[in-house]
Amino acid sequence: MEKKIRVLLADDHTILRNGIRSLLEDEHDMEVVGEAEDGRAAVSLACQLQPDLVIMDIAMPLLNGLEATRQIKREVPQVKVLILTMHDNEEYIRQVLGAGAMGYILKDAAARELISAIRSVQRGEAILSPAVTRLVIEDYLRWGGPRPQEEDDSLSPREREVLQLIAEGYTNKQIAEILSLSIKTVQAHRTNLMQKLGLHDRGELIKYAIQKKIIEI
Repeated sequence: MEKKIRVLLADDHTILRNGIRSLLEDEHDMEVVGEAEDGRAAVSLACQLQPDLVIMDIAMPLLNGLEATRQIKREVPQVKVLILTMHDNEEYIRQVLGAGAMGYILKDAAARELISAIRSVQRGEAILSPAVTRLVIEDYLRWGGPRPQEEDDSLSPREREVLQLIAEGYTNKQIAEILSLSIKTVQAHRTNLMQKLGLHDRGELIKYAIQKKIIEI
C-alpha cells in the first residue's frame, strides 16, 4: 500500500483550511493529520505530529508564518514547509525561503498547482509559483546577488516573537503567559528590541512591525 503524504494545515481562516482539506482528501496519496489556526499551534503540532509537510500561511496571529517556519525547521528539520499565501512580495519570499521553506505558492493558484507542489516538495524539490519565480529573479537582478543584511536580522528568534506580540497589543503579563516567561524577562526582551532597532515606544515598535510585515493591518 502506498504511503500517504501526511499534511498539517496552518492558516487562520477556517473556510480556507476546510477547502484545502477537502481538496487533499480527494487525493489517493495525501491525508490531513492536523490543523492549526495560529503560528504557535503550527509549531506545536508539527513537533507533536511530525507530518511530512506543513502548508503554511504567512499572516497568522501570535506567531507569523515566517517565524513558525524557522522554529519548525529548527525543532523538526525533516518536516518540509510549503508556503501558501496571498502575498506576492519579494521580501516575504526571500525571508521564508531563507528560513527553510521549500515552496511558495499563491492562494490564487489552481487546485492542481497546489497538489503538484505538495508532491514536488515531498520529493525534495523546491517549487515556486510562476509569478513568484518572476519576482525572485527581478529581486536578484535588482541587487546583483544576495541582499544586504537588514537590522531586523540581528534580532533573536525570541525577540521577534516578543515584537509580534507587542505589536498585536498584548501586555507584558500576557506575553509572559503565552511564551512561558517571567514578566521581567519579557521586559528585558522589550528593552533589547528598542535598543537594537533604535526605537523608543510601543507606537514605534508597531510601525516597525507593520513596515517589516511582521504583522498585518
